[in-house]
Amino acid sequence: MSFPSPLAQPAHATPVSPPPAPPQRELPVPAPTGGRVVLWIVAILLVVVALGLAVYFLAFLGPVASIVSGVLALVPLALVLTATRIIDRWEPEPRGLVIFALAWGAVASVALALGVDLVISLITPGMSETFSAVVQAPVVEEIAKGLGVLLIFVAARRAFDGPVDGVVYGALVGAGFAFTENVLYFADSLITGGAESAAFTFFLRGILSPFAHVMFTAVTGYALGRLARTGGRGAAALGPWALGLVGAIGLHALWNGSTVFADFFVLYATLQVPLFVAFVAGVVVLRREEARLTRARLSDYAVAGWFSPAEVDMLATGRGRSRAMTWARSLPGDRASAMRRFIAEATALAAARQRVISGRDPHAAADERVFLERATRARRDVLAG
Repeated sequence: MSFPSPLAQPAHATPVSPPPAPPQRELPVPAPTGGRVVLWIVAILLVVVALGLAVYFLAFLGPVASIVSGVLALVPLALVLTATRIIDRWEPEPRGLVIFALAWGAVASVALALGVDLVISLITPGMSETFSAVVQAPVVEEIAKGLGVLLIFVAARRAFDGPVDGVVYGALVGAGFAFTENVLYFADSLITGGAESAAFTFFLRGILSPFAHVMFTAVTGYALGRLARTGGRGAAALGPWALGLVGAIGLHALWNGSTVFADFFVLYATLQVPLFVAFVAGVVVLRREEARLTRARLSDYAVAGWFSPAEVDMLATGRGRSRAMTWARSLPGDRASAMRRFIAEATALAAARQRVISGRDPHAAADERVFLERATRARRDVLAG
């Protein structure tokens, strides 16, 4: 059997025709799942741990170094969040999960890594710095970060639709971790070497390598995203998660090893930059596959008469969306917000329909009706007047 692209996945259930038009009523909201309760409990614990980390920073780094390094760390964080937003623009993830992923990386994974490192240092004192940097740090830190991505996959499965989602969640966790780690590195450089040392550390970590941790953990997210696209869930995630961790740990060890065993700047130019270019190219390919899937699923509704073929072209291409927004702004009353809702709801509808076809989500059919009604309401708002 052939597929439209190497990244396409086979269906795992008999395709179901799009549902009939729902009756006019107040827009329903998809029911929350038990996993969201788990995420809320973990989020509360993250707040407590974050307060503990803040006290630790102020006590051992001092308020001046903590504040200055925190401001410096915001620069690479802003770069990473901007790039992640561009990747996630096609089908934005829920804001709450975006914040959760960042918080897990910045708080939980750092606390876990520091705790494990402390235990290891007590059990095996005198461990070489080389082993710590090239082996211990990649293993401990990637597992700590990867646990956050796995938690999102298990507890918020309906918001984890495919590889792009996995890359986004992994990147956000990595960005959060890098932010807190940068605070520690910048503050240490400022305290021990002064402004000049802090500036050099900022150049290395904030300018040359702001996406390092993002790339590492994105590999773990990608592995879980591939599983999500095929309909896997629950315990089935452990194998792909472990495989993703192997890739993340390998990249992390290679990065750290370049500072120990080779000339960092030579290896940076000859290996790290090409790896980053390959990462960007891979994301572009995944985005195109996501657009292809959106077109395929919305075409089902075009066949059933819900959308016109021209609307499918508009909703399933970046150029079409851009032109649609420009046209909506030219309408009386500036209907850009309604067009934006139409695009967002239609994209969510396509993802819900893919879940219906794959058979991986028993709630997908109900979600499909919700998003279909919301999309048609948004379209009426665009055309009203």
